[in-house]
Amino acid sequence: MRTISLEGFEKPKAVFAGAEPVLEWLRIIDLVVDPTYQRPIGGHGRNEVNRIARSFSWFCFAPVVVSQFENGRYAIIDGQRRTTAAALVGFEKVPCQIVAATQREQAVACKALNGASVPASRMAQHAAALAASDECAIELANICARAEVNLLRYPVPVDRQSPGQTMAIGALEQCRERYGEDTLITALQCVTQTTNNLPGALSARKIKALCAALDSDNERRDSGLALLEAFDVIDLVELENAALADAVVKKINPVKALSDKIRSELDRLLPRKSIAEKPPCARPRGMG
Repeated sequence: MRTISLEGFEKPKAVFAGAEPVLEWLRIIDLVVDPTYQRPIGGHGRNEVNRIARSFSWFCFAPVVVSQFENGRYAIIDGQRRTTAAALVGFEKVPCQIVAATQREQAVACKALNGASVPASRMAQHAAALAASDECAIELANICARAEVNLLRYPVPVDRQSPGQTMAIGALEQCRERYGEDTLITALQCVTQTTNNLPGALSARKIKALCAALDSDNERRDSGLALLEAFDVIDLVELENAALADAVVKKINPVKALSDKIRSELDRLLPRKSIAEKPPCARPRGMG
């Protein structure tokens, strides 16, 4: 056995740890989940709850981190799965570490605790970051709002999605960083404000390919109504299927294959002369 040693570590100059937490056994019925930063339990999470329940042991049960909510209830910051497993086994109470935290602080803590233990999906991470007022998350949410895109917080099968919904948080973040806000918004609107606005249309591949095609041609990107009218004719699903076949034959990246086909279609449907003839103010449907 050995004692805790501080040798080799650097003591921080200043720390604000907040009020000391209180340890208490709380009724599970009094614990609630805040959907603004907590994702629902599904898929792998359900399997994890079942696994914990089958081999339940207080030896392996870490206190649930909670913060006082209202009416004698407490919001779970960390421990939704193990609390669910305890309830499944039949326990009515679980040990809890009660901390004093605002909703924003709860979201920050949830993101930190879950990121350090069970990897969260990009969608769940974004939702937690948004609840925690993260600047990058807010910027991405604003971009999506302008493009009439709904960011899903957890996986939803394509056949159950609505037009304008997407799970491609990673692609959106990459495209914002690589191509900028204007290109990303316009690329998204080429789906949400045209006949291409179908369930599952905002896939990572389509978003990346649209951004790549438009970023290489700012004149067409900024052509407003003319661009939307062109995409009313372009069938992105059909184009993607053809691009995937090309990618196999030519041994190229599917995103590049699709962006090349989008450029070819725009060359055909939106020649330079027609762009010049469009009035500069023709940017309805919320573009720009």
